[in-house]
Amino acid sequence: MKKVYIILLTCLFLASCDNFNEININPNLPNQASNSQLIANATLYLPDLSSAPQGEFYAQYLAETQYVNASLYNDVNFNFYGLYTGPLMNLETVLTTQEINENTSPVAVNQVAVAKILKAYFFWHITDRWGDVPYSQAFKGQENFTPSYDPQESIYNSLFQLLDEANVMIIPGTTIPDDVVYNGDMAQWKKLANTIHLLMALRLSEVDATKGAAEFNKALNNGIMTSNDDNLTFKHLASEANQNYWYDQIENQGRFWWALSETLVDKMKPVSDPRLAVYGNVNGAGEYVGLELGLTDGLDQQDPSLLGDAIWKQDAPVYLVTYAEALFAKAEAAKRGWIPGADAEAEANYNMAVEQSVLQWTGNEGGAAALLVQPEVGYNPANAIKQISEQRWLHLFMHGYEAWAEWRRTGYPNDLTKPGGREIPTRQGYPIEEQFNNTANYNEAIQRQFAGQDDLYGHVWWDVE
Repeated sequence: MKKVYIILLTCLFLASCDNFNEININPNLPNQASNSQLIANATLYLPDLSSAPQGEFYAQYLAETQYVNASLYNDVNFNFYGLYTGPLMNLETVLTTQEINENTSPVAVNQVAVAKILKAYFFWHITDRWGDVPYSQAFKGQENFTPSYDPQESIYNSLFQLLDEANVMIIPGTTIPDDVVYNGDMAQWKKLANTIHLLMALRLSEVDATKGAAEFNKALNNGIMTSNDDNLTFKHLASEANQNYWYDQIENQGRFWWALSETLVDKMKPVSDPRLAVYGNVNGAGEYVGLELGLTDGLDQQDPSLLGDAIWKQDAPVYLVTYAEALFAKAEAAKRGWIPGADAEAEANYNMAVEQSVLQWTGNEGGAAALLVQPEVGYNPANAIKQISEQRWLHLFMHGYEAWAEWRRTGYPNDLTKPGGREIPTRQGYPIEEQFNNTANYNEAIQRQFAGQDDLYGHVWWDVE
């Protein structure tokens, strides 16, 4: 299904498929995708934001057991074109073709609101990986094949505005059709919009705390997630048509290449973290053993814990934006003084975040009680930001790019390793094609941000540490 809409929307994007359309018209089928189809297709790309080995290596959740070079940060340039011509082009088509006025149906209004929310979410992911990217001049087709790169600060402001617009325009009590995320429940879409807004605001903590606090409180007042039922979860199916990426890699292709990292196991095993049994399998000796990231010598003598069956089963869900993550954000905001309550509020939200994380991953409602009484885990005001950040890192398992962004912002966990002696990247390089297809704008962007170096070690706008 993805491929069908990619062809259709690439034509719309490039505005160069006139002859193709003239000779391939089926009078019995519509020649333009509906809003429902476009939004549904865009959501099919959501697990792509999480299911990527490179993201897991950046966050140091997984260690490579077979082709170790893959985890040594050798790849520099990464392609964002598929996100533009796939989900974002779908969503842009909804936003630019659906006229909103007093006669617009509630369903259509809500579809536009959902398109705004998803556009903001996809662009947030993109700009946090690459930095400045095409935004205001994107999707112009033949009008502009060489869009300029918008500064990341400007993109963030635009995304805050998009989420504000979506929050205001949602019409409650009206469902939308073909919604594979929330089954048309607009109250949950509204909570998602505000939770994304809240998490984006926290990303500003080191670069513009005043702006961050204001946006954080705006999102909080508008209403964020209130339970794990509100999580943005992509639910795979137990069928080849919509199966888990990791199932295809491991079960279908026999690639048992991914073990839990030593860093991860060393944090979870000593405190008997109940999530560890979900994250990984015991080794041949019945123990949880992590693997050093980037290890080459003696690799064949290792017997590490491989990625857990529950993570890579065919219909395993992908957790993207979660209630526990929002609670960790509230805990940090209280500790920073962004919201009232100081340590009392920070501790309450921290404890609840750990509880909801354990519930999300294990299904055990009381599973966090023994964990929270461990001295290393129980809230400590003197060590609060570190604790909150590390527990958030543990919670975000397998959402590598998001965990990596939080590591860049906070510096925690502060004991991640340098595989092969290499520093952890702080961004990803632009697509190589941009050097030739969009030369002037590409050169201007890397000069403005990274002193002309398009590599893995420039710092995006909010990463000031």
